[in-house]
Order: sequence, then C-alpha cells, then structure tokens
Amino acid sequence: MSQYGVIAKLLVPILSAGNFAIGMGAFVVIGILEPVAQAFAIDSANAGWMMTSYAIAYGIGSPLAIALTGRLPRRSVLMIGMFLFALASLLSATADSILELCIYRVVAAMGAGIFTPVSAAVVLSYGSTNNQGRDLSRVLFGLTLAQVMGVPVGSFVGYTYGWSVAFWLVVVLSSICLLLVTLYVPKKVPFQVNTLKTLFVSFRDWRSLLSVLFTASFLGAIYVLFTYMAPILETMMGFGRNGVTVALIAFGIGAVVGNILGGKLSDQFGPYPTLRFLCVMQIICLCVLGFIPLHPVFLMVLIGLWSMFGWSFMVAQQSRLVRQTPARQNMVLSLNAASVYFGAALGSAVGGALIAPYGLDKLAWFAAFFMALALIHLIVSERLFSMKKGH
Repeated sequence: MSQYGVIAKLLVPILSAGNFAIGMGAFVVIGILEPVAQAFAIDSANAGWMMTSYAIAYGIGSPLAIALTGRLPRRSVLMIGMFLFALASLLSATADSILELCIYRVVAAMGAGIFTPVSAAVVLSYGSTNNQGRDLSRVLFGLTLAQVMGVPVGSFVGYTYGWSVAFWLVVVLSSICLLLVTLYVPKKVPFQVNTLKTLFVSFRDWRSLLSVLFTASFLGAIYVLFTYMAPILETMMGFGRNGVTVALIAFGIGAVVGNILGGKLSDQFGPYPTLRFLCVMQIICLCVLGFIPLHPVFLMVLIGLWSMFGWSFMVAQQSRLVRQTPARQNMVLSLNAASVYFGAALGSAVGGALIAPYGLDKLAWFAAFFMALALIHLIVSERLFSMKKGH
C-alpha cells in the first residue's frame, strides 16, 4: 500500500478523531456555564473565564509549544499533546474552584495547541500536493463536528448529570484517541524541524505574518455577529429555546457541509480564489442578515449558508499559508491556530462594544463592514507576498 493509501485509510480518521476529542473539550464548556456558575456560586461572566483562559493560553502557548517540541518525532508530539489534554480534562472534572478549573483549562489549551497543528502538518507530509485541501478538511472535520455537537451535548450532560460529567466524557474520548495515536500513527513520520529560531524567523517575516492574521480578520468579522446570535434571535425574531436550538442546528449543518466544500474548492480553484469568493459570500449573507426579522424558514436557510461559507474558510487558508511558507509549515499552522482564537476574542469584544451605542439590530451591518476589510486584508497580503516571491 502506498503512503497516500495509508493516510487515506488509517491516519486521517485517527487524527480526525483526535481533533474531535480536542474540539469537544474546547466547546463543551459553553454548554455548562450555568451549572458551573451554580456549583461555585459565581455569576456567568466569571464562569466564562473557562473559555477565555483557554483561548488566551492557546493563542500564546501553541506557537511556543510547537517550537519547543520541534525536534521530537511527530508521533511523540501528538502523544504529548493528547496526554496533556486528557490529563487536564481529568483534573478539570475534579476541580474545587473556578480558579482551579481555569488553570486546568490552560493546560488543556497547551495540549490542544500541540495536537491540532501537528496533526495537520502530519497529513501534509504524507499526502500529495493536489489533495492537500481534501486531506486537511478530513482531519479538521473532527473539530467541525465537535463544535456542532459540543454545545448541545455539553448542555444536556451538564444539566442532567452535573458539569463534571461533561469533562469525564472528554477524558474518555481523549484517552481512546491517545491509545489510537500510540498504536497506529507511524513511528517515523517525515517532518520539518522547528525550533525557537523558527518561531523568531516567522515573526520577522512580516509578509507571512500578515497572511496569517487574515484568519483573525475573517473570523473576527464573523464573531462580531455570531457571539450574539442567541439574543438577536430572541429579541428580534421572538424565538424561544426551540427556535434558537433549530437555528444552531442549521448553523451546525452548514458547518459540516462547509468543511467538506472548503477542501474541494481549494483543490479545484486554488486557496486564494476560494478565500476571495468566501469573503464576498460572507458579505452578502451578513448584509441580508441585517434585515432581520425575516421569514423563519428563509432565516434558517440563510444561517446555514452563512455557516457553510464561514466553515469553508479554514482549509483554504491553511493550504494558502503552507504554500506560501512550505519550509515552516508546522510553525505557520500553529500561528494560524493562534490567530483563530485571537480573531474570535477580538470579534466578540468588538461586537459587545457596539451593542450599547448601536443596538443588536446593527451588528450584522458592522460584521459585513469588517468582512469587507478582511477582503481588503486578503488581497493586500496576497499581493505583498507575491511581490516578495517575484523579487
């Protein structure tokens, strides 16, 4: 069997399962904020530090962790990442305070920040250039599915059996994945050596860094609106629990389709044209969302399309970054992952700051404006990098 046959039949599903466990551990906290707040007698804002601490630790720690483990065999690095994540989830399930829980979330973020970028790099080292998008979409499908399932599953388990049980579920999933990685990921995986010097070089290469930060621009524009979709649907559409749930399901279906679509578009048309197309479609969807209230059926379809064009982004962007800097693919993928959390945090903060002066009904228009800026960011960064390459 060829190397590509191995990755298609065994390695990709295992790494995708690992990313599913990582994603569940990351997103499950959204569904258990209230049970945690009640358990520790704190408000929801303080409970939200579970997610904030994770995002900050991932954004700062992932590139550093990738640099520090850059000389180790890839299977060993994947095992370290998943072990840290499983251990942190175990400790989280037994935490006695919100402070302890946030500390353990930092450890979990370090494990995730190692596993996910390296899993993508491993796939790229085995696959063919013509199928990069498809392979990346399959590995990242686990993260997509986890986001779709993480919130409702976490909410159900947390409210029914207690918040700690949600973390025990993550412990079981991540432990199984650790075993699979240990048993089935090849010992000798070709990889590029990355060190702290590689990290410093990546920061000095401002053109490459500008391309990486497009991730923050694109996702930040989305999160200006997405973070506050539930209150928007409640206040402007009159939706209750069931209506919001259906909207989240529509968003989830769009995310699954988008993950697959992004890989196919990237392979067929190229990463950069795909990203331009996605920016334009995002602007259109966000502008139409600005006219809420809309007919409920039309709104559900629109939310699904908005999600689809949003989740098609990641594979194309990762393929673009790897093609730009193939000699530092591990590091650039790690910086890209950090940029995801930076964008989400920035978009949420900007959206929150805009609500008081302008109201919930204007957020979609602001999100469309920021997406237009992201499109400009994409075009400028691509041209600057092309100029460097031509020079």
